[in-house]
This record gives sequence, structure tokens and C-alpha cells, in this order.
Amino acid sequence: MKALPLSLACLTALLASQAQASSPDAWATFDKQVRANCIKASQLKNVKVLGNAAQFDDRVGYSALLLQGQYPQKHMKGQTGVELCLYDKQRKSAHVTEWDSIRPALEAKDR
Repeated sequence: MKALPLSLACLTALLASQAQASSPDAWATFDKQVRANCIKASQLKNVKVLGNAAQFDDRVGYSALLLQGQYPQKHMKGQTGVELCLYDKQRKSAHVTEWDSIRPALEAKDR
């Protein structure tokens, strides 16, 4: 009989923690974490985030974010660049790659 109250207490704690993980405050904190890590990993100057992060299923374990800024190399003469950032949710680390091929689509959207 003592096992039932203990089981119910554990189940309640588990459900409460899952509900909290989906709260607006938790999502806002996670979003800030993704943005900060992606900006830090970027090789561009004057980096800004384009739009909101794409949240993949937990089985994938990543969020994706587009970044835009200027190339720091002197020979690039401040040319605008776009990077794709993949944020690893489990390791809490960001990885970026150049993705300038998306620029025509972004420019067409602004017209």
C-alpha cells in the first residue's frame, strides 16, 4: 500500500516537470540560448538572426537558425553573408556553415 502513494508522487513530479519544460518562459529561455550560441559560433561580423528557429522533433535533436552578417575578410569588402546554424539540443552547442545560396530567395521575399 505504501508503494501507491510513492508512485503517485513520482508520477506527479514527472508530469509537472514535463509541463514546465513546455512553458512560455522555458521556450523563451531556450530561444535565447539558441540565438546566443549561434551568434557566438558565427564567423560573420555584425551578425543578426533572420526569423525564428526551426524546431525539429526531439528525435532529431537540433534546432536550425539563419544568420546574416558581413564577411570579416578584407578581400570580401564587407560583403553580406548568410549562415545556417544547427544547434545541438543535447550537447548545447552550435555549428554554422555558409549558406549564401539561400540569399536569392531571401531577397525575393523582401520585394
